[in-house]
Amino acid sequence: MRHRKDHRKLSRTREHRKALLRNLTTSLIWHERIETTVAKAKEARRMAERMITFAKRGDVAARRHVARFVHGNEVVRKLFDTVAPWYVDRNGGYTRIVKIGRRLGDAGETALLELVKSPELKERLRKEAEEHAKAAKADKAAKGKKSAPAKGEPAKGEGGKEAASAEGGEGMPPPRKERPPKPSRGERLKKGGKLGGAPHGGARGRQRGKSGD
Repeated sequence: MRHRKDHRKLSRTREHRKALLRNLTTSLIWHERIETTVAKAKEARRMAERMITFAKRGDVAARRHVARFVHGNEVVRKLFDTVAPWYVDRNGGYTRIVKIGRRLGDAGETALLELVKSPELKERLRKEAEEHAKAAKADKAAKGKKSAPAKGEPAKGEGGKEAASAEGGEGMPPPRKERPPKPSRGERLKKGGKLGGAPHGGARGRQRGKSGD
């Protein structure tokens, strides 16, 4: 009998199980489809549908409640602004579990946990994706035309740069002044009078004077 057995423990402690479900729910909202074991999918489905129900409310209290469970502000924003409007006319059943067989190694039964999308929603998302791709392609082509040089004008890096440097045009750095070569260590010591030249009054000179050399 399953008296007073509310959920699956998944062979984890309370803290570990909560962290696992938070990660699965966050990944499901962000990627809209995840692959995991059947037991984990059934537990994550409960939490994901609860978060979507809160997001459908849309008030500040619901947003704070979801932000305490879901990781990342971007995921919370997507849940409230993108995912929740999909299910305005749907009372529950926002996800589905599709079993895909057993995995190699431990032969665990795996499944796909994904958000349910109606055919109308899929078609609308497909059209929006196509329009976005066309707009991005047009912007890229427009930028390419702007960067291309006009007819009769030298291209950048060829004649234009050389002419600007020869005429002293704007934007070009001034020519560097040639610095004289640094004197060697021997020349610096000679200049200071420590090596060669006139004898200095060091200990060696005093010794020579005492010895009569």
